[in-house]
Amino acid sequence: MRRLSRPAAIGVGDRVRFAGQVRAVLAVSARAVTLSEEGGSPREVPLAMLLGDDGFEVLSSPVRMPLPPVSLLEALPEHAREKALWWEGHILEVLHGVDPAAGEDAGPRPEYDPALRSLTARERAKAAELTAAGYRVSVSTVGNFRRRYQAEGLLGLADRRPVRKKPQFGTVDDAVVEAMRKAIKEGEDDSTRTGTYVIWRTGEILREEGETAELPSQATLYRLLAKLTQGSPVSGTARNRRSRAHGAKAPFGQWTVFAPGEVVQIDSTPLDVLVRLDDGVVGKVELTGMVDVATRTVTAAVLRPTTKAVDASVLLARTVTPELMRPGWADALRMSRSVLPHRRLLDIDERLEHAAAKPVIVPEMIVCDHGKAFISRNFKASCRFLEIDFQPTHKASPFQKGHVEKMLDSVGTLFAQFVAGYAGRSADHRGRLLDRQPLWSLPELQELLDEWLVAKWQNREHDGLRDPLHPGRSFTPNEKYAALVEACGYVPVALSAEDYIELLPSVWRAVNDYGIRIKRRTYDGPGLIRRQHSGIAEKKGLWEVHHDPYDISRIWVRNHRGDGEWIEATWKHLRHTPVPFGELAWDHAARGLPAGTEAEIADAAAALLTRAHAGPESAEAKPRKRTRRDRQVAARTKAAASVPTPPPAGPDTGSSPAEDDEPLAEVIPLGLFDPLEDPWRRK
Repeated sequence: MRRLSRPAAIGVGDRVRFAGQVRAVLAVSARAVTLSEEGGSPREVPLAMLLGDDGFEVLSSPVRMPLPPVSLLEALPEHAREKALWWEGHILEVLHGVDPAAGEDAGPRPEYDPALRSLTARERAKAAELTAAGYRVSVSTVGNFRRRYQAEGLLGLADRRPVRKKPQFGTVDDAVVEAMRKAIKEGEDDSTRTGTYVIWRTGEILREEGETAELPSQATLYRLLAKLTQGSPVSGTARNRRSRAHGAKAPFGQWTVFAPGEVVQIDSTPLDVLVRLDDGVVGKVELTGMVDVATRTVTAAVLRPTTKAVDASVLLARTVTPELMRPGWADALRMSRSVLPHRRLLDIDERLEHAAAKPVIVPEMIVCDHGKAFISRNFKASCRFLEIDFQPTHKASPFQKGHVEKMLDSVGTLFAQFVAGYAGRSADHRGRLLDRQPLWSLPELQELLDEWLVAKWQNREHDGLRDPLHPGRSFTPNEKYAALVEACGYVPVALSAEDYIELLPSVWRAVNDYGIRIKRRTYDGPGLIRRQHSGIAEKKGLWEVHHDPYDISRIWVRNHRGDGEWIEATWKHLRHTPVPFGELAWDHAARGLPAGTEAEIADAAAALLTRAHAGPESAEAKPRKRTRRDRQVAARTKAAASVPTPPPAGPDTGSSPAEDDEPLAEVIPLGLFDPLEDPWRRK
């Protein structure tokens, strides 16, 4: 162990150069130093004269006693510490001649005076004194304790047998230890097992490798297992074991951010709330959220039955889109009444006039894990379109995006447990008969979450947002955003309608006389350029089409012949379904009617939703019995509400001769979809 040592000084036994001669130091006092003389009696030289000599030099000095590591004595038993302190007083008297317990003016006793007696003589005197007191101490014992004290300090006088270091794994053979390490390593990514399995697997590994080492007793093996798995027991949850096994081996670093949007993290997790979907289907949903590291602002959060790549892109679109006030929200939630710099931002984007008190943050870097929704081509293309640096973490390293992990966990603690239908984090924490309680629908729960983020999260002091100069002062996400805007001059650029369409999934299709067909659905519009080459030779003249999987009522076609503007086309069977439904319901109905026409498929999908909303039919009608898959498809389809966006109006590029002869049919647009409105109510 490395110890601190005192700087060199004059002490008894040193060899010094004084007055041109090499002399030995026989005694040292506060005013003078006794030096040896060749062929004469010792000479006492005043300390000022000795240090003032031009030729004075310390030639050699014995090893200095290290600074005593007093804190290590606390690990010793009390009787060992008391005995060490008792010995220290006697050894100090042998070394310096004065008992530490004596008064300040007390001088050395004659038998211990360094000027009169040698060190060996002083050790004999101390041994005789202790023997006379009844301790039976020999001269060699005193000498040993004196040398240990000079080498190790007070700790050298203590009996360290109670804390003596022992082999880490006792007498267990090294081959057994290595085999158990391999057994533990094998189970890092497996399901949780008990210690009995690990011990059995340890014996199997020894036999497979041809080792001759014998296994110790069961008790010894369990003690060995406890030592090898300390901090990560094999009986712990699989998630914790994987996290610790694949965690960082180097010290954690500090991710320093100075501006909003500099680093944004995204992740998804199941929300521990039961939701009543359509047709009475009860199930959980997934929460996908993004958090800004600099301000801890939840820039966007969406609830979906299952997270897909398009959800991540829609979440990215919401991040750079102002959060508008909703009907029923308190007026205090307006941005104009918050600490955010509303007037300054209003000059940049007029849409912020009716925005809620949540800042618009444009990410510069997005950190995510390797989930399929986040490493998909669609999400990467969206990041490239917005010039966002896409940075996935290392696999099985959730700590590298700890901010969003903590945010999702906080939503479960601060929000979900107050919601009707809270199911707890596991089956052990789940109540009874939850499905019989009044549960929120998915659109209603999304509305509650959006309002809670604006009202509570953005105005709640965050422990990670503190002033470095005043650590006792913490900030809310809105306050931190306002402070950083003043410091770095951050300017948010909100997403336009054209940009939003760019984030949607794209396919390449031909434009025929009847329009565009996508998955046996036909879309048509007055602005389409029919039976023409798009000019994109790489795609064989096909046209780029963007569509929303959660709203199949319309698509957008890029005008490659013009300036790249968007041409909107609606589904020609839109009248069959008064509400939009997604591709999940369409594909389910298409599999039920493989040979059916497009109109029949549209009627079947609409009828599925009608049955889901109307409930069980009477026994007299004797309808086809609905399967569980029918109910789930209908529920998830209606739950995945589309995000209303104002699409740009495409220019009129002209019409074909046939269209000039016959008047066009009236196109009834779907309009904005309100998830809270009853679509079956007659107007």
